[in-house]
Amino acid sequence: MKKFLWLAVFGSGLTSMVAGQIKKQFSVENPEKCERVELHLKATTGNCFMRPSQTSDLLDVYSNQNREEYNHSFSNEVNGKTCTVKLELEEESEKGVSQNISYKVFGTSESRKDKFWKVYLTDNVPYSLDLDYGLGNANIDLSGLSIEKLKVNTGSADVNISYSSGRENQVEMDTFFVNVDMGNLNVSQFNLSRARVVVAEVGFGNMAMDFSDTPAVSNHIKGSLGAGNMVITLPGDDTPVMIKINDSWLCGVTPTKSLKKIGSNTFANEAWSRDQKNSLTFDLEVSMGKIIFKEKSK
Repeated sequence: MKKFLWLAVFGSGLTSMVAGQIKKQFSVENPEKCERVELHLKATTGNCFMRPSQTSDLLDVYSNQNREEYNHSFSNEVNGKTCTVKLELEEESEKGVSQNISYKVFGTSESRKDKFWKVYLTDNVPYSLDLDYGLGNANIDLSGLSIEKLKVNTGSADVNISYSSGRENQVEMDTFFVNVDMGNLNVSQFNLSRARVVVAEVGFGNMAMDFSDTPAVSNHIKGSLGAGNMVITLPGDDTPVMIKINDSWLCGVTPTKSLKKIGSNTFANEAWSRDQKNSLTFDLEVSMGKIIFKEKSK
């Protein structure tokens, strides 16, 4: 049986607000005491920030835009104890056709850097996040939240994922999935995600993944690289690491001094053993791109 969540939408009807002032745009409360949330967020342009909130609201979204400046699609429902929230944000274009094509392909001078979205999540319930960013920038801080699954897709956007306060994920994460088409994606403090499985895919863009600290749980990292670049920072010698690479003659792979070849396209450090806890296991496939392994800074 489906029920609808309490939904509040705030906009330009707040006449006391001046243009450019930060305003709450969307809010989803939790009167049904949902036990988990599935959040699907798509932002085609602009600068997006995601942070933990100080409230029990499932979702709060603020912006410095006026309602007439962007299009949106917003829906939510409760099915059992699962709350599903879908939000799509698109800045209303003021460009001609040729300018709009240039913006989507190249970004740069046409980018509206002054426009932003601030998204806040509560730490009271676990989330499954499906985030899709087209152009612009996104900064995702998951400190202290409960993220069961994370999926991040970026077209030409630059995305940063971190745990800035040092607070780890409150639950074990089933899958940490990140995909880069032509943009750039940086993930720091991977150990705080408590992710069992990490899936990383790169087309023509760039991805940097920081595994420099010993993980709370063993991680299995599955990566594929087309023609882009992938930089992986490994932990110290006391953390077990094993890497398998399916490469081609068109690609480039740069291992660290701590990695020794133990089989065909297989490398490991001295701490590696099959039954070791809190280990990192990499299964990587690369076509034309470049994978660079870096050692933890001392």
